[in-house]
Amino acid sequence: MTTALSGLGLGLRPEHYQDFLAGSQPLDWLEILSDNYLVPGGKPLYFLDAIRQDYPVAMHGVALNIGSSDALDWSYLSAIKALAQRVEPHIISDHLCWTGVNQHRMHDLLPLPYTEETIRHVAKRIQDVQDFLGRELVVENLSSYLQAQAPLKEWEFVRAVAQEAQCGLLVDVNNIFVSSRNHGFDAMDYLKALPADRIRQIHLAGHTYSGEFCVDTHDQPVCTDVWQLYGQAVKLWGHIPTMIERDDNIPPLQELLDELGQARDFLQALEADYEVA
Repeated sequence: MTTALSGLGLGLRPEHYQDFLAGSQPLDWLEILSDNYLVPGGKPLYFLDAIRQDYPVAMHGVALNIGSSDALDWSYLSAIKALAQRVEPHIISDHLCWTGVNQHRMHDLLPLPYTEETIRHVAKRIQDVQDFLGRELVVENLSSYLQAQAPLKEWEFVRAVAQEAQCGLLVDVNNIFVSSRNHGFDAMDYLKALPADRIRQIHLAGHTYSGEFCVDTHDQPVCTDVWQLYGQAVKLWGHIPTMIERDDNIPPLQELLDELGQARDFLQALEADYEVA
């Protein structure tokens, strides 16, 4: 079991290294993109070593390729394990997806078929990764844009993988909203189906409407609809460690801290509603 995070965090981005070195910032933890630090030295690790002294850290990857039929990449996992030994993260996460096959990488996070066979395949691989790392792996749900016929709903699939693999879940609320708009399902059905005891972390992010599709661009502020869906998640699960994720169109740190302040105010307002009720 991982050591629990608490409170509100941000993703650490190179644009903000100097801000964090300049002084303490009003947040509880940072999430790093693991793949940016799988190097023996250099500036990324220099900044990470300095900044992590002041904040708990979560590691978040994009290249585990947990759903592929390719063999697990043990050299990649060894690098992840070495980084974990260096930064002592509270959580190690990646995506419930595949990113390539036959050693060809698509450089994208691709959804899996929602079948019993896939559940068994992915759960076994997650268990192998957990055994190798000596700790829990946390997996994140994707956004999607095309939907194939499958015997299971996405939320049934995610729940079954978490339960069979005995792993944690990173719930990206924005991804659920995006997929619900693209595929016409009720996002609350998704939230209610997830096992609360497996949820370790929440991502909030922005998205963009592009023609008929809602696209998970992570380059905009969190919108009102996603805040509202997050509120429903908090009512279901309580205060899960939550971060705002921005991967493009990176604003000054203060702008993200202000948005994190919105999350703090939002949670306080929910608590006030509970007390009145």
